[in-house]
Order: sequence, then structure tokens, then C-alpha cells
Amino acid sequence: MHNLKITFPTPTRQAVFIKRQKRFTIFAQDVLTHTKLLAHTNNTGSMLGLLKPGRKVILSLAQNKNRKLPYTLEAIHNGQIWIGVNTAYPNQAVKLLWQANLFEKWQNSSFQAEVFSHNTRLDACLLQGAKKLWIEAKNVTLVEDDVAYFPDAKTKRGVKHLQELIAIKKQGLEACCFYLVQREDAKCFAPADFIDSEYANWFWKALEAKVKVMVVQCQVHLWGISLKRKLKVISL
Repeated sequence: MHNLKITFPTPTRQAVFIKRQKRFTIFAQDVLTHTKLLAHTNNTGSMLGLLKPGRKVILSLAQNKNRKLPYTLEAIHNGQIWIGVNTAYPNQAVKLLWQANLFEKWQNSSFQAEVFSHNTRLDACLLQGAKKLWIEAKNVTLVEDDVAYFPDAKTKRGVKHLQELIAIKKQGLEACCFYLVQREDAKCFAPADFIDSEYANWFWKALEAKVKVMVVQCQVHLWGISLKRKLKVISL
């Protein structure tokens, strides 16, 4: 797993976070030129504890030159480590792990991204003949006392995904909820019942229904992220 990497789009630039405007936009100031910048963030969560003025951030240049906001927020430095906030990378990590053939149940399968199950779109489906393994991927940025937590804000959509995974499992198919922890300072994982008790309740119901839960931790660098290890799920 240590050789699996995701590289930020280049070029990147370091900036200082100023404030978040609405849901998908942040203000920042380039570290070298002091130019004021507007950047897109695809992270719709609260990014609890991260968005503090004066913190360094990594911005990448969008490949689409016609995009309204040319830069994307990739990571935030909390004074000790870089923390990845780009929610596109959990899906990419799932595909990397599938390509690497690290897990026996994922081998000899074809990969389909963003597939609908009933009225819910899930991030991936692995096909092995008539067998299907459905996967939903989540990004984790919140860590407290060495525990990585999800979610960092109430999420009805996240609850819906867990309910769908449970329904899939009851149909006799395989289902997995994949969590990518984009920071290196966590030692284990738990659902954040102190933020969203409903999500935590459905998380434990999913485990009881034998939905597979996979938590992978990565290290965030100036150039991108590298996948490191699995984390255990704990009950607090």
C-alpha cells in the first residue's frame, strides 16, 4: 500500500487561508506574491477545526482553463501536519487499491465508477461475473485524541448511503463503506456520534448487517498523498 500515491494537479502554490465564502469558495493569499486568490473547495463538510485564518494551504491549478475559479483547495496545515480536504481522492484511492490487487475479494473484477443502486448513486461497483461489490467512499479530516471521526457535520446523504449499503447486503450482495483518512495523526476510527448521532447509529447497524467497513490512512505531502495503512474501527 505504501507505493500507492495520488499526485495533486500541477502547478501548485502555497497560500495563507483568509476565510470561507459560502459553501464552495475560499479566500487565500499567495505566500510569495501576496496575491489575493479565490479557490474552489469540493468539500461540503464543515472541515471542523481546520479553517482558521493564517493557516497555510495548498492550492492546485485546475486543468480546465475555462473554470470560473482556477484554483482548488487541496490541503490545510494545522501547524503540525498537512491535512487533505479534496473529496475527490477517496474515489481515486478505491480505484488505486483495486488496480493494485491487494484484496482478494476485489481481484478478478471489473470497475465501474458512480453507479446507481435504486435511487442512490454509490461511488463504485466491482463486477465479478454475476457477483457485485458496491462501495461508497468518504473523506475523513477530523481527528481528536488520536481518533479519526466521520462525519464532521450532520449528513442526511451519508445516512442514505449507509441505508442503501445495508439494503444491498440484505439482497445477498457485497457492500463496503470506505473511509480515507487524509491525515497521519490518527490511530483508529469511529463514527462521530457527538456530531451526528443518526449517522453513528446507522454505521453500527451497517456493521451488524455485515457491511464491510474499510478505513485507510494516508500521509499528505506538498505534492500529493500516499496511502499508508488500514485503521481499526473502535467503539467509544
